[in-house]
Amino acid sequence: MSTKKAIIIGAGPAGLTAAFELLEKTDIKPVIFEMSNDIGGISKTVNYKGNRIDIGGHRFFSKSSRVMSWWENILPIQGSSARDDLELGRIVPVSTRENAPDPEKKDNVFLVRSRLSRIFFLKKFFDYPIALKKQTIVNLGAMKIVKIACSYCKAKLFPIKVEKSLEDFFINRFGVELYRTFFKDYTEKVWGVPCSSIDPEWGAQRIKGLSIASAIAHAVRKLILPDSSLHQKNTETSLIEQFLYPKYGPGQLWEEVANKIIERGGEIYKNCQVMKIEFDKDAVCAVQIYNNVTGKSYQESGDYFFSSMPVSDLIKSFETEVPVGVRNIAQGLMYRDFITVGLLLKELKIKNDTTHLSVNGIIPDNWVYIQDSNVKIGRLQIFNNWSPYMVNDPNTVWLGLEYFCNEGDLLWNKSDDELGTFAINELSEIDIIDKDSVIDKCVIRVNKAYPAYFGTYDKFHIIRNFTDNIPNLFLIGRNGMHKYNNADHSMLTAMAAVDNVISGSTDKDNIWQVNAELDYHEISSN
Repeated sequence: MSTKKAIIIGAGPAGLTAAFELLEKTDIKPVIFEMSNDIGGISKTVNYKGNRIDIGGHRFFSKSSRVMSWWENILPIQGSSARDDLELGRIVPVSTRENAPDPEKKDNVFLVRSRLSRIFFLKKFFDYPIALKKQTIVNLGAMKIVKIACSYCKAKLFPIKVEKSLEDFFINRFGVELYRTFFKDYTEKVWGVPCSSIDPEWGAQRIKGLSIASAIAHAVRKLILPDSSLHQKNTETSLIEQFLYPKYGPGQLWEEVANKIIERGGEIYKNCQVMKIEFDKDAVCAVQIYNNVTGKSYQESGDYFFSSMPVSDLIKSFETEVPVGVRNIAQGLMYRDFITVGLLLKELKIKNDTTHLSVNGIIPDNWVYIQDSNVKIGRLQIFNNWSPYMVNDPNTVWLGLEYFCNEGDLLWNKSDDELGTFAINELSEIDIIDKDSVIDKCVIRVNKAYPAYFGTYDKFHIIRNFTDNIPNLFLIGRNGMHKYNNADHSMLTAMAAVDNVISGSTDKDNIWQVNAELDYHEISSN
């Protein structure tokens, strides 16, 4: 009896998880086709002269025990007692772990990291989420605080009954004044359109449990009964304070997964783009592959097909009769593209305030939201604080400046040298760096990084109904489902799809329910 084959499009978290699960639980052979030369999708790690860049910043935590166990099965947690700590729900302080003896000096490990992210506004730091404390009042001024409090009370007393946009979502939870001060400009940098044009579902998926009330409750709970477990199941995502992080960045984990897939008989082909998807009656039977290196095309048949490619490209590739409405909706789906400018510095100009301890003279944040509307930078990553091993020379500062744009626009079309100079000028303008402190720079571009919740997104259910009726096709992952998933969400969609293959179920609702149920973020213990 011949072994069945699963064709998997994309070697990101979803595609690699699907392949690994198939090898663990079935005799189905996974064959992955990745159009780029990288492993991990947007969760890859780029190595520039020994300095590593995490595209977007990826914390490893999940409310799902299945995902947490899966990760630990790939990379153990640093320190001999790490497994006991995890099972008992303890977190050993970061400083203790990093200094703990590790005679094997393993590289393939997770570090346990503390999380700090703040908002940079008016050239001052504000806690994120916003905390009502002395430093906040001093930074904003008493009058601004009063306006924020009044607008918040108004939002609670007279909420917008039907949330038609992301703007409505924010106002209902924070009030108009706080929304305009700390959410509006940054969110519109990310998406390039007004918040009033974005579907509220984005907020429901990304920050549905975050509010002033939840932030206050979290602060009180920390004082009374702190949740020190790695799972932090009772903590809203935006309030998570501890997370796992691969020693050399997220790509390290996914490269290790790829190695295990190959060792167990799976196949991974890079630089191979799926151009056409062929059908036999109502099911997918094969894909047409174009090798970007050799310039040759060939056909690969299979029994099951998992797609994490952008939905717009997927529908375009179908060699079958597709309803006009489905094609039009797919063509109207929007994406946001992404640029990271890496800057290597002698030191930062900006110094930390007294509310947080500095790390080796560097501000302690993992990342900083840049709220200033006079610059285009949206977020600033400080890779030294993600893992000290991300930096080749510990006496330098390694930054990632994040820009959100559309492929083909003025920012995207700048040369690498122009972008580097542009980024240096922006950070200098807001007094974060001195230009003469820059040692080196690099630029990384990612297209279709974020599926957008505007365009024809409000009709996406029509595409879903169409693809769900193809019995052996499973849409998984962020771009595969046009759903702004975290990495663990993407993994769970792949796991659910493999579960369906094993059970023979043709109902795909369980895949789409990942990151759609309220209790996933709040209390789930899957």
